[in-house]
Amino acid sequence: MPTLTAIRPPMTTTPPPITDGLLVVDKPAGWTSHDVVGRVRRLCRTRKVGHAGTLDPMATGVLVLGVGRATRLLTYLVGCDKAYAATVRLGQATLTDDAEGEVIDAAGVDVDVVLRGLPEAVAALTGAILQRPSAVSAIKVAGERAYARVRAGEQVDLPARPVRVTRFEVVGHRAEVVDSLPVLDVDIEVEVSSGTYVRALARDLGQALGCGGHLTSLRRTRVGTLDLAQAHPLEELTAVEAAGGVQPLVPLAEAAAATFPSRELNPDDARKVSMGQRIASERPGRSGPVAALSPDGVLVALLDEEASTARSLVVFAPAAS
Repeated sequence: MPTLTAIRPPMTTTPPPITDGLLVVDKPAGWTSHDVVGRVRRLCRTRKVGHAGTLDPMATGVLVLGVGRATRLLTYLVGCDKAYAATVRLGQATLTDDAEGEVIDAAGVDVDVVLRGLPEAVAALTGAILQRPSAVSAIKVAGERAYARVRAGEQVDLPARPVRVTRFEVVGHRAEVVDSLPVLDVDIEVEVSSGTYVRALARDLGQALGCGGHLTSLRRTRVGTLDLAQAHPLEELTAVEAAGGVQPLVPLAEAAAATFPSRELNPDDARKVSMGQRIASERPGRSGPVAALSPDGVLVALLDEEASTARSLVVFAPAAS
């Protein structure tokens, strides 16, 4: 009697959900960056979530979070250039250089005079400049955050430091009356180096024009190559979790290759790098991290190629099974 061979249907496999990657959130106003991290920890069901640079509670826009092993990318993302859209109110200065602080000077404006002086004042704040950070900042003074000292009633004067304002453009303006005071609201777009305070730009713009100024709105539109087109509102992420879906993480290799220069390693170099060994630099003298990818597209490490041999800044070992 012939033997019948059972015919089995072809097996289909569903790729496992991404658990390590970047999540770009469109932060709502009124939330601290820590609040958003806490929510995403619950949505992604992991404690391993961090952010690549805070946004003030009043600010909205791009907040880059690392989930799982992607938290190891965050140190290098913090240094990326950033872009913002903001509104500066000229004619009032506040303690915090933004709308959340007490008004400490209300000189008002002569709109025509301020508009004539605005282009020169903006030009003086563009390029490589020395900027004194806002006193109400997270910078530490003798081990304590500057904002905590200000709230305790101390006078805090932080030293100026070099920053770069690559672009500073006025895109609109409106004359307003606030508490019987004539003010000018100026809409701006800026692209700045890491560590630049946009509210300090608002303060310095007002000082240059002799009328005082502060920030009334701030929206971050880009961090490095990650922008609002890739950002997800918290409501959307909450709906994904409620529906049992997978959060829209940007995979490790894709995130690193989009953010940093990248190079493909041959199998032997990939093995060496994964073991923390040095290999020849592809472009000696290249500054900043380089994403090293295996032949099959897996992120092996971030490399430093300043010298003739590349050293690993961080190695991404395979996830535990």
